[in-house]
Amino acid sequence: MSPSPRIAVIGLGYVGLPLALALARPFDVVGFDIDRGRVNELAEGHDRTNEVTRGALDSTRLQLTADDAEIAGADIFIITVPTPVDDDHLPDLGAVRAACRTVGRRLRAGAIVVLESTVYPGVTEEVCGPLLADASGLRCGVDFFLGYSPERMNPGDKVHTVDKITKVVSGQTPAVAQKLGMVYGAVNGSDVFVAASIKTAEAAKIIENAQRDINIAFINEVTMIFERLGISVFEVLDASATKWNFLPFRPGLVGGHCIGVDPYYLAHKAVQVGHQPEVILAGRRINDGMGEYVADRLHQALGQDKGRVLVLGLTFKENVPDLRNAKVVDVIKGLQQRGHTVDVHDPLADPAEALREYTIALQGPLTTLGGYDCVLGAVAHEPYRAFAAADLARLVTANGLVADLQGMWRRLALPSGLRRWQP
Repeated sequence: MSPSPRIAVIGLGYVGLPLALALARPFDVVGFDIDRGRVNELAEGHDRTNEVTRGALDSTRLQLTADDAEIAGADIFIITVPTPVDDDHLPDLGAVRAACRTVGRRLRAGAIVVLESTVYPGVTEEVCGPLLADASGLRCGVDFFLGYSPERMNPGDKVHTVDKITKVVSGQTPAVAQKLGMVYGAVNGSDVFVAASIKTAEAAKIIENAQRDINIAFINEVTMIFERLGISVFEVLDASATKWNFLPFRPGLVGGHCIGVDPYYLAHKAVQVGHQPEVILAGRRINDGMGEYVADRLHQALGQDKGRVLVLGLTFKENVPDLRNAKVVDVIKGLQQRGHTVDVHDPLADPAEALREYTIALQGPLTTLGGYDCVLGAVAHEPYRAFAAADLARLVTANGLVADLQGMWRRLALPSGLRRWQP
């Protein structure tokens, strides 16, 4: 392999695009995506995920393509495709399998194929390896080699970018791991950790997210307990945070493509090897049920069966447009099932995507809205955090309910007559 390898990044979403741009600074890189519309948008300087700027796209040497013929002959292929779960919470490796078949058709002897997608331990070697071999006619571990380097992208985070975080790498052989360490190290100042094996690297990634899920589940559960005791969980957390080793987790809806999904991958593998995962699935049950809990509490606080509710925020986390696995949807459905009329506003979400994925028609400017029995702050987007008491009073009726799931407005003194609900 050349000292300056040609690299192909497969998948240009939240993970693949920033990685491809970073790698394109020191290396010859082609970015491939099956979505031709996505490729065309990027070529015109627009990233719908808001992860990279127009300036970064306009100035890059990165080659963009939706034609897999243009990835042929790459020295290193890096696969960064989604790994969701199906309706039964079982791993859906469809995108990974399809990517492996595409790469396999363009694979040549001596190449390295790296998986970055989050998977359970064993996928790279037991699923990807055979698929690549079948599609290419080459021998895995002899004619081509495997690697795994877990993605650590945090949507909307402009601090912990791919060039500023420690990169874990692993390879089928020590030489492959060393080569990947050189490649990733070229974009992050050699801040690389070489894992003991590919399975070790896969496991490290999946427990990073499972750990967060379990910690949030604990906070969500104590939120339910404290509400019964008439205690605000946010006030409790403020007090607890004064201890030096208290972990700063907050209550909320756990969605998205990582924390709300990856624990199911680990649980699936655990069952395969004969272990029943108790803590992991308990955390998932609590977090998956949080939307129903919020809907029930709001229904009781409203004290009526047919209120008008305005939900502020739909994306899976604050200050990003990402609607994947958006758990606010569970709250909306729960309110509708209890007889309430629900309108939804989100300044960042794509209205067409919201309609297509969830049949939710997003409302227009907030200045045109008002007269609601309840306004729910579901996602802490910056525009919502900046609300004054008058903004809330304008949206709800004189005796309306201000529901603050995120604790955004708990320091605001509401006008007389307005009621407040918060965990």
